[in-house]
Amino acid sequence: MQRSKQLLCATVCLGLVTGLVYVAKANAFDIEAGKKATVKGSIVSRSGDLVKVRTKDQAVVVVDLTDSTQIERTKDFRFRHKDMDVTALVPGLNIEAEGVGNAQGQLQADKIKFDPDEFAIEVAEEQQIQANSAAAKKAQSTADSGVKKANGAQASANEAQSSADTAQASADQAQSTADAAGAVGVMDAAAVAKVNKRVSDLGEYKKVAEAGIYFPSNGTTLDDAAKADLSQLASIALPLQGYMIEVAGYASSTGSKQWDQKLGSERAAAVTQYLRDQKNIPMRRILAPASYGATHPAATNSDPEGRALNRRVDVTVLVNKGLQE
Repeated sequence: MQRSKQLLCATVCLGLVTGLVYVAKANAFDIEAGKKATVKGSIVSRSGDLVKVRTKDQAVVVVDLTDSTQIERTKDFRFRHKDMDVTALVPGLNIEAEGVGNAQGQLQADKIKFDPDEFAIEVAEEQQIQANSAAAKKAQSTADSGVKKANGAQASANEAQSSADTAQASADQAQSTADAAGAVGVMDAAAVAKVNKRVSDLGEYKKVAEAGIYFPSNGTTLDDAAKADLSQLASIALPLQGYMIEVAGYASSTGSKQWDQKLGSERAAAVTQYLRDQKNIPMRRILAPASYGATHPAATNSDPEGRALNRRVDVTVLVNKGLQE
């Protein structure tokens, strides 16, 4: 009898220990070394060549990028070159990675696929936040005005009762509109947070160096001064461990919105191509070259000097804070 109790106790303890081990590893998943595997999920973070991916069952797998990793789009995407696809691997993007487990339990990726249309969807959500926020404020103002009218009408006794009821009904309707708009604003705020984290997860990086690369009107070709600035920036970046380079293209507001967006994109592409071809910066080290068109001007667009400052590409060298501590 005593031995049976001991066996039962041992079994229970073993079960508890096993449970603890499972809980400890519930959010992490190692790939068996030498074993082929496919991982589907959303990028959580990226540090240099290592990308953390969260799957649908909430497991986190580390994907290792190499020079031989093939990056493929499932659809075409305007203004991007195929060899720049690796720069799109930033937080928030859903990917499918195929490869083999390495000695560290990571998936050494042979191929990664992603759908560029998700960028357009998230950017559209981001653009809606301002409109929804304004709608919420306007609806709230209408609600407050309606309530005030209702209170004043109620104090006017029986003769004003009908007006009070009407005003109260307007207030209720306006409040409902305000609540609905507010709810949409909350949802859009979450979408914006996701986009901001995807485009540039700067909270985990510190700025090491930066440069402004300037272009002539409607131009997308680098001059000697721009090449010299990029060469100096590359010489700073290359010795660093786990560095990333952020590239953002802009234009002055002299053309249409579509034209300015195209100019910003082609200028960013020119900078990226120079860093890759002339300075041997691996494409996986460049963080999503982006075009912001005529938004975020550095100076006024009302005079030639200001427009010249806005025809630019901002290039920033970033290093993961964790690698520097």
